[in-house]
Amino acid sequence: MAEILALDDVQDATVLIGKILTKKGHNVHTFTEEDEAIAYAKANKVDLAILDIKLKKMSGIEVLELLKASTPEMRAIMLTGYPTVETAREAISLGADEYCVKPIDRDELEEKVEKVLKGKDKKSSINV
Repeated sequence: MAEILALDDVQDATVLIGKILTKKGHNVHTFTEEDEAIAYAKANKVDLAILDIKLKKMSGIEVLELLKASTPEMRAIMLTGYPTVETAREAISLGADEYCVKPIDRDELEEKVEKVLKGKDKKSSINV
């Protein structure tokens, strides 16, 4: 069981991630505000952050950079509805372990979360 933080500006997306991963036995903490998610991660143990790239005040890339600065061992999966090679490269260079394209596919999310938490294929190939 992992402690997972999910941040997306669309509440329905965080609810979906929470439902999918809670059924897999994880503790999922969902946020729609960047500041709240960052504060939570600084005060609590987080094994994995699932971050949308397009947020309200910051980009998911900026949030990833801040989270990795305070917790370098934390794993991360980036979400986007607008995949680009540049964004994927930037996310990986800042420490993201995986990249998922929206709409969220339950099987893909479960598979990538399991793979990232097991530490397999760190910095794996990204399909954009």
